[in-house]
Amino acid sequence: MLTLNLRKLERDGLLIRTVYSTVPPKVEYSLTPMARELHATLSGLVGWAERHRADITAARATYDAASSPAP
Repeated sequence: MLTLNLRKLERDGLLIRTVYSTVPPKVEYSLTPMARELHATLSGLVGWAERHRADITAARATYDAASSPAP
């Protein structure tokens, strides 16, 4: 399964696979510039989500309270 995922990432242009003809065989993977850019973008999104977690939780609670049917 890992090999399939690595090959898909290589196909998408996110990884570079380097094979060394040694015994035993050795393979190294490295990120492409496009993958590094994606990582930076996703890191920014994760940071935003972490900074606003409490605000999102409060907004959901407010929404749910206003949307709940009256007893």
